[in-house]
Amino acid sequence: MTLPSADQSAPATAAPTPPAGRASGEARASRGMGSLGPVGLVLAGGISVQFGGALAVTLMPRAGALGVVTLRLAVAALVMLVVCRPRLRGHSRTDWSTVIVFGVTMAAMNGLFYQSIARIPLGPAVTLEVLGPLALSVLASRRAVNMVWAGLALCGVFLLGGGGGFNDLDPLGVAFALAAGLMWALYIVFSARTGRRFPQADGLALAMAVAAVLFLPLGLVESGTRLVDPTTLALGAAVAILSSVLPYTLELLALRRLPASTFAVLMSLEPAIAATAGFLILDQALSTMEALAIALVIGASMGAVRTQVGRGKAGVSG
Repeated sequence: MTLPSADQSAPATAAPTPPAGRASGEARASRGMGSLGPVGLVLAGGISVQFGGALAVTLMPRAGALGVVTLRLAVAALVMLVVCRPRLRGHSRTDWSTVIVFGVTMAAMNGLFYQSIARIPLGPAVTLEVLGPLALSVLASRRAVNMVWAGLALCGVFLLGGGGGFNDLDPLGVAFALAAGLMWALYIVFSARTGRRFPQADGLALAMAVAAVLFLPLGLVESGTRLVDPTTLALGAAVAILSSVLPYTLELLALRRLPASTFAVLMSLEPAIAATAGFLILDQALSTMEALAIALVIGASMGAVRTQVGRGKAGVSG
């Protein structure tokens, strides 16, 4: 079964029309970010989320893994709700079901990943997590060549992890990373569906609010009053902007114009970006093997983009 892609037509359910002033402002913002192109949006989101992840690692001793996720989701939800001011009326039951599942998936993806990087280094964690989108790219692809690019990216991912040998890593951390990868694949699917059912970033804002509400009790149990420490709040807000607000918005816009299969292969760039963020922020140096792995992953992503561009040109000329 082929998973839905962002270039498929939207459901028949009509989205509510926002007020004129808000609509024009959102349209200008969307055009401004959209000028990067869908590939540029994905890459910008990846850079933002991985540097935010590196910053989150430095915050964990102060707030704990669950506390960091709580701050990230809560602050991001508040920002998105204020900026987007999503309408609560006029949506179908299917619309609400989609956005709620998207929020649950987002909460699970964040929680599992942060549990992982609390136990294993950032680079290997992202390397394992990206296996989820890679699997999605194979399932969602309608062309055999996309499977070739996914296979090449998969080779790079395993090479980045030391030839697939993760024996020295905490097994629980590895399990959390793999589970986060599964949630990441589901996030891609439901982000695309939400983007087609809600105008602008309204669905994202509502889903993020759902995720924040779900995670708040977990963060309070683990971290308690540490969450309201001024320094912790400031760092948590920075993590929220870098790891949630910017990347999720950019990815949602990209998924409206980019097939899920190509988007998923582009996600294979995340280990390379994470390794760079780890080097700059966490002082984690790259080995020759890791550099080769990054080159393989970038080559696979470029191939996927060229394939999609060629397909688009063929469709236009036909």
